[in-house]
Amino acid sequence: MDQQWGRPVLVEFWDFCRPNSIRTLPYLEAWHQRYSELGLRVVGVHSAGFPPAEDPEAVKAAVARLGISYPVVVDIDHQIWRDYANPGWPARYLFGGNGRLFEYHFGEGCYAETELAIQELLGVQRQTVAPLRPEEAPGAVLVPQTEDVTGPYSGPYEAGGVWGVFSGSGVATVNGASVAIPASGAYELISHPHHTAGSLELTTTEALSVLAVCFTPGLAGPGVT
Repeated sequence: MDQQWGRPVLVEFWDFCRPNSIRTLPYLEAWHQRYSELGLRVVGVHSAGFPPAEDPEAVKAAVARLGISYPVVVDIDHQIWRDYANPGWPARYLFGGNGRLFEYHFGEGCYAETELAIQELLGVQRQTVAPLRPEEAPGAVLVPQTEDVTGPYSGPYEAGGVWGVFSGSGVATVNGASVAIPASGAYELISHPHHTAGSLELTTTEALSVLAVCFTPGLAGPGVT
């Protein structure tokens, strides 16, 4: 951080095995593309939350697979995590050019607020990145989703989307449809236009194991406010 003095720095803690981290990455990449030439430095801090994410080579491969072009630090043994007393994934910390914390946010969301804070530090004004998903639009009404499940899971759920966290590579069969899993990480398996009650049937080929099944929130159905 001492080498970044004089410009704003956005630090993002993430894990390629966590769906909420994956869902946040496109905003980080967009801000990097929009504001790096104006002085913003975006730095990803990859702190593992699942065993496959502890391998630095797997992190490098995930960074390439996910198309991340800003610098990523591999946080071995969660040293940086402990320095920040960070509470979870994803988490972002925006520092001003004087090295002082200007804004922070834990979890998904508040993308427009973070971008406006970046603009304030840079002294620019422009339209913020448009919401990438309907549930991220201003005023969107969301319904709480089913809680995440550790390990393989098949059964009922209520959510806007279903994700699997996998170790290895192979094919997952999701409600009868085949989904290729090229490498360890988090992959979206089912996406609904709004909060939906459904049932999941998930099996995998032998070389692929399910570390967790995660659920993301969905928009409330018509007539719900």
